Amino acid sequence: MKKIILIRHAKSDWDNPSLSDYDRPLAARGLEDAPKMAALLKNRAIKVDGILSSTAKRAKQTAEITAKVLGISDTHIQWDRSLYHASAAHLLAVIQAQSAQLQTLILVGHNPGLTELIVDLGVNLDNLPTAGQFAFTMLSDDWKDLSATNCSFDWWDSPKKPGTAGSSIKVSQPSKASSL
Repeated sequence: MKKIILIRHAKSDWDNPSLSDYDRPLAARGLEDAPKMAALLKNRAIKVDGILSSTAKRAKQTAEITAKVLGISDTHIQWDRSLYHASAAHLLAVIQAQSAQLQTLILVGHNPGLTELIVDLGVNLDNLPTAGQFAFTMLSDDWKDLSATNCSFDWWDSPKKPGTAGSSIKVSQPSKASSL
């Protein structure tokens, strides 16, 4: 079985109006939340095989902080500019194209695509907050099979409710997908 962990970049800085959206760095809160959330992930003792990340500055910083806390080499981060504000369909296609050798994968990206992907995978979620982490377990050994019918909601965390499996957001999954 495979595990996909979707991470929305941590809180970004809006103080410099001359920066393009793509170039906005993490805000002070984001620089606090990203390592805190990575530490929660590390405490779950999940062995991560790779990280896919948007190349937007705030996503890159989130991915780099996460990798450092998890002890993952930068060589295990795959940078992909197409993940910047990607649609749910594109995010799914990128995940489905990954090597079957990867068992656990993190994808660092942006809303609304991440929230829409979570919904497409069968979970009713209004919004994945900044620095939020959302995990699914696949009931297949090939990423190309990822869909709502062969994955189940595993857990989620957010900075405002760390370590509580996300009790601050109501998460529901249709019985069809969660009973698999």
